[in-house]
Order: sequence, then C-alpha cells, then structure tokens
Amino acid sequence: MYTMEKGAIFPLFYHPPIEFFMRLIQHKASILFENHEHFPKQTFRNRTTVHSPNGKLDLIVPVIKGANVHTPVKDVRISYEFNWQRQHIMSLQTSYRSSAYFEYYENDLIPFYEKNWKFLYDYNLEILQFLFKALKLNIPYSFTPEYLPTYPDLADYRETIHPKKDSSLEFKKYFQVFEEKNGFLPNLSILDLLFNQGPQSIKYLI
Repeated sequence: MYTMEKGAIFPLFYHPPIEFFMRLIQHKASILFENHEHFPKQTFRNRTTVHSPNGKLDLIVPVIKGANVHTPVKDVRISYEFNWQRQHIMSLQTSYRSSAYFEYYENDLIPFYEKNWKFLYDYNLEILQFLFKALKLNIPYSFTPEYLPTYPDLADYRETIHPKKDSSLEFKKYFQVFEEKNGFLPNLSILDLLFNQGPQSIKYLI
C-alpha cells in the first residue's frame, strides 16, 4: 500500500496510461486537474497507446488545425475530417476482442465513438468518469482556477507523464493477449489493464 502523500496536479488524458491511475491513487487526498494550460502537442492529452497484434499502437484524436501551444486546452476542438472514431473502435476490437473482459466493457465504451464531442477536454473528462466507474474508483477532484507554472505543495504530473518519457514506476506483469508474440508491454492505456484484468485491475493499481 502507498503511504500518505501530498496532493497532485494532472492534465486530462485520452484513455490515460496505467501510471496516471497509480499516481491518482497515490495522491488521492487532493487531486487537481489542469484546465488552463496551453495545449501541448504529442502528449497523452489526445493519444493513447494500446497492445495491438503487431505491438504498440498509438490511437490519436485529431484536433482542428490551429490548436497549438497558444491555444488554451479547454478551447481545443476535436476534428472529424476523417472517421477516426471508427478507426479507434475497430482497433480496440481487433486488439482486445479475445481478451477476458472486453465484452464486459464494450457497450459502455461504444458511445464514445458514436457521439461527436466538440471539445477534447470535455471528451477526456467524460472518458475519465467512465473509467472511474469501471475501476470502482471514488476519488474527489477539482479544477485549476487559473494557470500557474509551478505548484510547490503538489506533485506536478503535467509534463512528467509523457509518451517520450520513461516512468519511474515499476510495472508488474499481467496477462496480455499478444504477450507471447510481442512480449509484455508495460504502462499502456488503462484500457489494456481493464480488458485483460477486469475487476482485478484496481488491485494491480494499488
């Protein structure tokens, strides 16, 4: 079990990596979600990584061009120029259809690929609420009232949980559908853990 730790500030991610939830639980006494930062590109804010038959696969939510480092994250709009939703749900089905728990969560997941959300932030927040429910996590949180570059009293994960940065956490192995072919892939999207471990996922995170 984790010892009591100070609170933390996080960005909102698209089907966040496992580390995100391990850190949330670690700092659950006080959680802040950043909603005044400028949108940084090439982060988990609009991508997630899953275990496909061919190894790691990034699923990226396209945003409307013009969303750059000077765009407030709450104002970033999702692009529907091509049918990325169909691509994502089909990729999830191809990757996890044979997993133990995919069918258990599929009906709750499909609406995220049928309805069109205008803003990425709202989309990620509703996904997070679904994931909290699926994991049976009850963690209170609030949002930043303004942008501050540093939070001396909080652990700051706005830049450290990143596709191009290795996590300092250790990730124990759990069964993955294509592990025999690709080896165990740590710290993927929380969906990988959920589809393979189901209700046991929370024990892994703790």
